[in-house]
Amino acid sequence: MLHPPTLEEIAAILARLGLGVGHDLDGYRTAIDAALPSFARVESLARDGQLRAPPSRMRERPAPGTNPTNAWYLRTSVREHETGSLAGMRIALKDSIALAGVGMRNGSPLLQGYTPEYDATVVQRLLGEGAEIAGKAVCEDLCISGASETSAQGPVHNPYRPGFSAGGSSSGCGSLVALGEVEAAIGCDQGGSIRIPAAWCGIVGLKPTYGLVPYTGIMPIERTLDHAGPMARDVSTVARVLNVIAGDDPLDPRQGRVARERDYAADLEVAPRSLRIGLLDEGFGWPGLSEPATDSTVRAAAAELAAAGMAVEPVSIPLHRQGIDIMSVISAEGATSTMIEGFGQGNNWKGFHPVSLNEAVGRGLAARGNKLYPSVVALALLGHYTRTRYFGRYYGLAQEASRHLHSAYDSALARFDALLLPTVPFQPWALPTKRPEVPQAVSRAYLTLHNTAPFDATGHPAISLNAGFTDGLPVGLMLVGSYGRDHRLLQVARAVENVLSATIQPPVLQPCYV
Repeated sequence: MLHPPTLEEIAAILARLGLGVGHDLDGYRTAIDAALPSFARVESLARDGQLRAPPSRMRERPAPGTNPTNAWYLRTSVREHETGSLAGMRIALKDSIALAGVGMRNGSPLLQGYTPEYDATVVQRLLGEGAEIAGKAVCEDLCISGASETSAQGPVHNPYRPGFSAGGSSSGCGSLVALGEVEAAIGCDQGGSIRIPAAWCGIVGLKPTYGLVPYTGIMPIERTLDHAGPMARDVSTVARVLNVIAGDDPLDPRQGRVARERDYAADLEVAPRSLRIGLLDEGFGWPGLSEPATDSTVRAAAAELAAAGMAVEPVSIPLHRQGIDIMSVISAEGATSTMIEGFGQGNNWKGFHPVSLNEAVGRGLAARGNKLYPSVVALALLGHYTRTRYFGRYYGLAQEASRHLHSAYDSALARFDALLLPTVPFQPWALPTKRPEVPQAVSRAYLTLHNTAPFDATGHPAISLNAGFTDGLPVGLMLVGSYGRDHRLLQVARAVENVLSATIQPPVLQPCYV
């Protein structure tokens, strides 16, 4: 029900927009009153176009003592077809992905009690090929963290060592796949959120080329950074799932110049010859960040590839070290505009707008905004301040810089089939026993992103594989491929996996049940 603003509300809006004082408030109220009937008519026109809820789907919260590593948010068993290329495959969804009739919290107090009435496009495609949606996996508060300690449900533990981080923000996805609770999961990645938990849980996680997998029905962070992709225990399963979820969706404005029609699983049967791998110098030895054991494990893996006949050569891309800065500026201003000021969706784009999500975010901000994790609050404060104080200057500069970074990677990839570097420069850390003070809480949310975030800014496909174990914890190796050539990156990843899996001896998993 539309209500016209009061004179006091009009005065407050003018002040907030920086439009000064001394206006004819009564005149503006009359003008607004005359315009509001259009809003009411649009509501009646659009109502029939909103997606309807399907029949009730069964879901349950894990009973105490049955939730391994605290990775499940809700368990389900949603299946619509008995046949298809993924028939019988159990898949978990990151809890930012809408599954109609099943609660979606996105790790946050904001969406407490929210149940979407629509399926994300990736969900429709999975169900259409016979997959079973086994549940919603815990993720970080609004996905603003590369650790696994900010969810409103509590931390997700590393499957190899209770009390240690599983990585984030697709934290539950990584842990559930590693434990064998599901064969695959769909994660989302704006700064590394597929690849970081893949690295720290010892599995495979692919961030596809920007736009290859549609984001319709997934709560965004920032539309130029949003990626969704598969996570599994091997490259072959990742390729099978990518076959199903990739492709054009007219409701997603992110999709552009990306090759669509491929059989990624069949492409894996084509063995690549004379592979050239560029060992990215700037991905190693981050001052004050990289751990020698992590760097040495990835370098040892690269040496194994060279011994197996691949051409492995060092390559320098100095601008890689500024990639984290570029992504951080885009994320701060863009995410604040989209998620907080834009009530979870933002404006100025064509596609599917789930108004129920907007309303849930708005109500949540009013009722529980003070319960958001410090990493989310700090992002909102920073993004709003720089965007309004400097009129969007730095967002524009960062987007321009991302094009320079894109070109720098393209220049190197013209010589190599893939770039190779550590996914995360250091090993999984211990989970905090209590909420850290604000500076530390914010720092921990972003420290894991230094090698992964640049490729969200440029959109290049990147995949994390297990390079081995150090002190009983997994080390991730990241391969980065040419833009739009995900099939080639998967071929390279499969070849690398075949070499490394012959020597890696995983320790015993140690799931804790909460």
